[in-house]
Amino acid sequence: MKILVVNAGSSSLKYQLLDMKDESVIAKGNCDRIGIDGHVSAKTGDGRHIEEDCNFPTHTEAFEKLVEVLTSGETKVIDSMSEISAVGHRIVQGAEVFKETCLVTDEVIDQIDALAELAPVHNHPHALALRACKAVIPAGTPQVVVFDTAFHSTMPRKAYLYGLPYECYTDLHVRKYGFHGTSHRFVSGELARVMGKPIEELKIVSCHLGNGSSITAINGGKSVDTSMGFTPLDGLVMGTRCGSVDPSAVDYVEKKMGFTPDQMTEYMNKKSGFLGLSGIGSDNRDIQAAASEGNERALIVSEIFAYQIKKFIGSYAAAMNGLDAVIFTGGIGENAPEVRAAACSNLDILGIHIDAEKNLCRGILKEISTDDSKTKVYVIPTNEELLIARDTLALVTK
Repeated sequence: MKILVVNAGSSSLKYQLLDMKDESVIAKGNCDRIGIDGHVSAKTGDGRHIEEDCNFPTHTEAFEKLVEVLTSGETKVIDSMSEISAVGHRIVQGAEVFKETCLVTDEVIDQIDALAELAPVHNHPHALALRACKAVIPAGTPQVVVFDTAFHSTMPRKAYLYGLPYECYTDLHVRKYGFHGTSHRFVSGELARVMGKPIEELKIVSCHLGNGSSITAINGGKSVDTSMGFTPLDGLVMGTRCGSVDPSAVDYVEKKMGFTPDQMTEYMNKKSGFLGLSGIGSDNRDIQAAASEGNERALIVSEIFAYQIKKFIGSYAAAMNGLDAVIFTGGIGENAPEVRAAACSNLDILGIHIDAEKNLCRGILKEISTDDSKTKVYVIPTNEELLIARDTLALVTK
């Protein structure tokens, strides 16, 4: 069975085509700059590759190009889209409406679009992509939506409610939702597999670290708390996002800078974090390189980031009354030994000890804790597309 996995953004359409017999990637690519001009990059599992400029006024034209690169030319891997058994879509915000994976209907698309106010950068483009896919994919091909927020729907109210008047929750739906759920679910499942233990017996802290970062407490396979909140702006300091900040500081800066609320939101989302603190850039590799050369502001960023990760690990261990393992995943988590080492240093109280030599690994699944470490520490590459494909397969073959 072949399953197409789609991850749509406001101006992009990433995809992977997987053969579920062995879960191999047949082809993958990205149609980006939608609504601007257009560009496609596509690669097959056997190494064929194309890149070209296109015209993508909307997501529909991007989907049409996706069909073209899969079924013709240098990157052809199937004769027609009828060979695809199902399509799985990643959706960022499901709020309290969607707590599990479901089949796509017109009503579901409308509900996803109706949640756009909670995720304006993501949900409306998701809805556009779903409608575009329906127009291009053969009728009768099932489509499935997998929600980032669904994994966190198991959080107890003591974790997801804020100290605002209760009406803000009941009337305005303001609460912690959490994000990166597909990633946290995938890597925690992989951890249980490699440790040879039922996930129901494990207490895990999963650290998804990248340009956007979140940390999740997973007790018995269920999310019980997570660092991102009402939006992905909350929690850790990130590439261009400030993370958690005293709301009064936000109000103060907004007034002093003469910002509108929308300008302040952009300031916190696009001009803060690693970029704003360091003055160098938003990429952790640039930050670490500058820090190694003694750049003071880069050193500050490195210290803050590691310190915040450490605090979340400790607080979530307390919340779960124990800790069996810590996972590092995401672009930084998988490829930055120095971040992992700093975040796990001086955590003797939790029985965490990193093996310096093992920790030099990048981008591979590996235990990096010492043999006598009471709490195990793993690097586990995430694979959200594979999880979405597995969810899709499970639903359409019920």
